[in-house]
Amino acid sequence: MRTSSSIWRALGAGLAGAVALNVVHETVRRLRPHDAPRMDVLGMRGLRKLLGLAQAPQPDTRTAYALTLAGDLLSNGLYYSLVGTGRSAWARGTVLGLAAGIGGVVLPGPLGLGEAPSNRTPQTQAMTVAWYLLGGVVAAAVARAGSRNQE
Repeated sequence: MRTSSSIWRALGAGLAGAVALNVVHETVRRLRPHDAPRMDVLGMRGLRKLLGLAQAPQPDTRTAYALTLAGDLLSNGLYYSLVGTGRSAWARGTVLGLAAGIGGVVLPGPLGLGEAPSNRTPQTQAMTVAWYLLGGVVAAAVARAGSRNQE
């Protein structure tokens, strides 16, 4: 059974992975607008789709962006917290990061969110997978560092 401190360490590691992922996304999309993944666009499309289904008012672009960024940090933080601690943190971080990256390339089209934001070019696809992998590796590094501090 996990102790409260190991759960908080796992959540902290997940948040670190999510922050790393978002810092890279936001930085590179400004530096390489022609082929950088636009997961923010996918997030806003998803938000607008959900709000439409709920017949809720649509936010303006700035509010939609802020809500999407907050939701991205929360959802990716929780996802990457599955990396946890222990000997297999590196393997879990790698597998979860690759799975999220591949999902980011493959799933938007079937979900009705469009394909261009993560599939525009082969470079866009590679960056999408690489950045989610980076998030998983950062989560693993933080989880391992936290578990070493407790030993």
